[in-house]
Amino acid sequence: MHDIDGSVVPGSVYLVDVQEKTTIVHAGKNSTIVLSPTPSNDVNDPLNWSRSRKLLHVTCVMIYTSAIGIGTTVLYSILQPISTDTGIPLATLNAGTGYSGLVSTFASAAYIHHCGDNFGILVLGWGALINQPLALTFGKRGIYLISVLGNTAMCLWTPYIKTESQWIASKIVQGYLCTPVESLCEVSITDVFFAHERGTYIGMYTLFLFGSNYFAPLIAGFIYDGQGWHWVMYWAAIINFGSLIVLFFLMEETNYVRNTSEATEAVQMSTKVGTEKDEQDSTTSTPVSSGELTGVPKTYLQRLALFGGRYASNKLLFTMAYRPVILLRFPVIFWRVIHRIWRRIETHSSIGQDFNMEHVSEPPYNFRASFVGLSYIGPLIGMLIGTFYSGWVGDRFAVRYARRTNGIREPEHRLWLMVVSLFLCPASLILWGVGASKGISWVGLVFGMGIISCSTGIGSSLSIGYALDSYKDLSGEVMMAVILVRNTLSFAIGYGITPWLYMGYQNTFISAGFVGLAITMTFLIVIKWGKSWRKASRKKYWEYVATGAHGH
Repeated sequence: MHDIDGSVVPGSVYLVDVQEKTTIVHAGKNSTIVLSPTPSNDVNDPLNWSRSRKLLHVTCVMIYTSAIGIGTTVLYSILQPISTDTGIPLATLNAGTGYSGLVSTFASAAYIHHCGDNFGILVLGWGALINQPLALTFGKRGIYLISVLGNTAMCLWTPYIKTESQWIASKIVQGYLCTPVESLCEVSITDVFFAHERGTYIGMYTLFLFGSNYFAPLIAGFIYDGQGWHWVMYWAAIINFGSLIVLFFLMEETNYVRNTSEATEAVQMSTKVGTEKDEQDSTTSTPVSSGELTGVPKTYLQRLALFGGRYASNKLLFTMAYRPVILLRFPVIFWRVIHRIWRRIETHSSIGQDFNMEHVSEPPYNFRASFVGLSYIGPLIGMLIGTFYSGWVGDRFAVRYARRTNGIREPEHRLWLMVVSLFLCPASLILWGVGASKGISWVGLVFGMGIISCSTGIGSSLSIGYALDSYKDLSGEVMMAVILVRNTLSFAIGYGITPWLYMGYQNTFISAGFVGLAITMTFLIVIKWGKSWRKASRKKYWEYVATGAHGH
């Protein structure tokens, strides 16, 4: 590992070669886009993979995300039939899905409030402290396969559950097994894609993460009407097992020990082109590549190894288990946590899903299970629009903005796209809540859910990208910190959220609209002071990077 220059500001990279430094590694023969991070000369470096190989890998990540999402949320539209058949109270069923860490903060809050059982909601966030370090040390591929295999088993177990304790236990185990879907996938994307294209694939991941949660109840309603609720879970297991087979044969390991960081690349860049380094603006990257790739490509069988290498020492394995807690001292990460909590409340709680399921099943709508599922088409479309805007459009916005700032891309630049959510977030929540209270046409409710989903897609994708762009060299630990605190605070919020639900549709959603507006507006604070926060953290951050595994 090279010595790291502690004066370099994390996250600020030289993205567009406006100074025409022809020795810098570019994205294409005639492109002005600078490759950041700089790929090595190793033929097995994931950054050097062919375009088709990278796309195959990201497809596998999306298959994994969808399988986990379907397996954990397919129950949304059939909880009442499960309760009727098993005798397990609906509150307990909701609490169990809340424990899985992927569903309702509000729903779990009601059960926690009455039972005082605070273990389940916490174990999910803290479970990432085990799964993530193992993945970064021994390999992501094996962790992904174990996760989807475990999800398959949990889906098969569900139809045979007869007691409340079995239900809660199954959801705690399922949640632990599925933690990689919210902490590891983003890191896999940063392993193979460069800074100028990363936003597109983070947006795609956000689409599949949230979209699968909408698609699951959509298909569940039809399966329940035709085959009963047991087959809803059997089909979820079949989907997960099919995904397991695909991932086993096609998903590759992306862990790679990279001996450079953004800081060392900035120093090499400065030395190579003879530019004068300034603490504020000398935050660029990329040394010169010799062009020819070296080494022997791994064979197909070598790529199939579950844990085919060792990427960190035992000491670092232990360090990665506690360092996420320390990283919370950085305001950038904590801001991402707050946004993630709100987006979960907005879509995976009573705001957007549980309220929708219960409300449209009752008069004046009286939707049967299949029609309840169809109502999620609106959120699917909204999520698609939101993630396309924040991802594909966001990448091009970041490049255009960098041209105006002497080629330097600051992570805060992309956050300007969040201005759209200032209108979408409160408007959509108020439309849904007031509309539901007044019994407006179901078209209005579905449209409102679609706008909520669009706003969520924009906010989630941009805030994920911002955190990863700011502290890319410790992306694994950053995502662990986000998940850890999000789940812990979600549990804490649960104690105070129940009275909110008793305010009625109209008052609940009007107040939620203003809360959402206030939280969304914080992006303006980040744009104003985000870089100064990153500057203030640079000394400690580069110390952590110097003792960490950069390539993950």
